[in-house]
Amino acid sequence: MGMAGLNGTNRVRPGETGRTERSTFDELVEAHRADLHAHCYRMLGSLHDADDALQETLLRAWRAFSRFHGRSSVRTWLYRIATNVCVDAIACRPKRVLPVDYGAPSRPEVGASARRLPARAWIEPYPDETLGVADGAAGPEACYERREALELAFVTALQHLPPRQRAALILRDVLGFSAREAAETLETTEPSVNGALRRARATIDERLPDPSQQVTLRALGDRRLEAIVERFADSFERGDVARILELLTEDVTFSMPPYREWCRGRDAVAGSWLMPSGPGGSLRYAPARANGQLALGVYRIEPGTGDYLPIALDVLALRADVVAEVTAFRDPFNFGRFDLPLRLARAAEARGHD
Repeated sequence: MGMAGLNGTNRVRPGETGRTERSTFDELVEAHRADLHAHCYRMLGSLHDADDALQETLLRAWRAFSRFHGRSSVRTWLYRIATNVCVDAIACRPKRVLPVDYGAPSRPEVGASARRLPARAWIEPYPDETLGVADGAAGPEACYERREALELAFVTALQHLPPRQRAALILRDVLGFSAREAAETLETTEPSVNGALRRARATIDERLPDPSQQVTLRALGDRRLEAIVERFADSFERGDVARILELLTEDVTFSMPPYREWCRGRDAVAGSWLMPSGPGGSLRYAPARANGQLALGVYRIEPGTGDYLPIALDVLALRADVVAEVTAFRDPFNFGRFDLPLRLARAAEARGHD
């Protein structure tokens, strides 16, 4: 946005009311709100932490607004505040990861033997579409697209970086800040930013799959993606394990936060919680999007009412037209933020399975 809002008719002049100043602040901030929230999520790996960090960012920005004189752009000023908020938050909590970071694969099971870790230990899924994250790059020097930089693999890789390396890579390669802008945001020198960026890139390159999900999704196209989702959901709703396994790569991985166990390979996945049990019709699936990837809300029938209640959000990673990874976020938090209903009525939503 630059300084247009401060240099034109909306500029706050001495003697103007606080209400006018607040309106000017809100107008300047609004254009950056979605991207600031995504920035906080990339830094922290948590939707809830991103909510809190954004609110703290806006509070600090409002308190400092009267002292903002346009020596930097509004964008740089806001990201400096947001980055500092996130660095402070990282220092106060454990690193968020996914189950694959905890050790060798094993068969995930729900029950007394399953090791459930606290919610604060896990990366959380992100409703990029409902929060208004745009397609394309955020700046001329960006190396990653906005949605590409929200993919689970990317966000997970970021959490393995020290905070200032994480911030340097996001500012330079995701947001497209120049070295000077990044140095200004981090209150350091350009050589320091460039050194942190080199180290961060080396770590990220080792951890990221190729191609990204955005490249894969574009290659398949909307119609084929719709067919994949429909086939996946229908197979689970019918309880057709053989058909489900046909939709998975040979080396597919399955994890289920907040449970620590995870597994790799069709044989292991065939005996995991991912597979439906009981008669067909006990599950329903609703399509969604999370982290720029295909996702499905999973619902299980409630005895007595016949309605279906949410149990998990499955985020899929594709390789060509088959599923290479399923991350089932077992805690059905915030289904509404992914545009998913909190209950499916059997009469209205049931499909034919004859």
